[in-house]
Amino acid sequence: MIFGGIEAGGTKWVCAVGTGPDDVVDSVVFPTGEPGETIERATTFLSSHGDLDAVGIGSFGPVDLRRGRITTTPKPGWSDTELVSVFASAFDVPIGFDTDVNAAALGEHRWGEAVGLETFVYITVGTGIGGGGMVNGRLLHGLSHPEIGHMRIPHDRARDPFDGVCPYHGDCFEGLASGEAMKARAESSVELEAEYVALGILNVVSMLSPQRVILGGGVMNEPGLLELIQRRVPELAAGYFELPDIVAPALGDRAGVLGALELARLAL
Repeated sequence: MIFGGIEAGGTKWVCAVGTGPDDVVDSVVFPTGEPGETIERATTFLSSHGDLDAVGIGSFGPVDLRRGRITTTPKPGWSDTELVSVFASAFDVPIGFDTDVNAAALGEHRWGEAVGLETFVYITVGTGIGGGGMVNGRLLHGLSHPEIGHMRIPHDRARDPFDGVCPYHGDCFEGLASGEAMKARAESSVELEAEYVALGILNVVSMLSPQRVILGGGVMNEPGLLELIQRRVPELAAGYFELPDIVAPALGDRAGVLGALELARLAL
């Protein structure tokens, strides 16, 4: 068996051929450009490795999981972009499709920090903020898929008068704490970022009671940020309920594309 995996991010696409972390035959990373050229680059890369048994795609969103397409994304030019049908036509193999964060969660469940867990959450804090995970051993799906980045969190305007960068909701979680928000804010600090991420985590913990929270994404590479979050969440919880471990992904920045390989395997 040989699988193709695509982590289709809003900033970059990561493509790999293989079966898992110890068997990646080849991989490539390139910026997310226009839909046509980006999809063509991914198709060309995967095709260069011969016949594949299945392809998995973890995509930025929002997405329509039933139709296999990106929907109302603020990413210019990408609204209503078909993915599953295009790759199915190109390869004539089963296509696994989910959000990029659910793919990362799946990778961590198979090989990383969530091995053996039934209920956990993976949150990525990068250019945007997204979240996925599992409840009772099944990836989080419902009417659509979780939009953790767009939940509301407390916004102390006296401390932080910044309006937020989300084009839909202004000062939602992503609007205040994403990498784009940090760049746009006149003054930003690790302490303020830790506060917002801790508030977001507390909301998720209150709703889902996960056994573990995994924090990925480029913003989490900021020195000391994870430790500040780990300290702040218990303070905000005020001893009311049991809290999960909050950890970095064991697979690092490969969680998404490795999870896409697992989506391909499950598609069979």
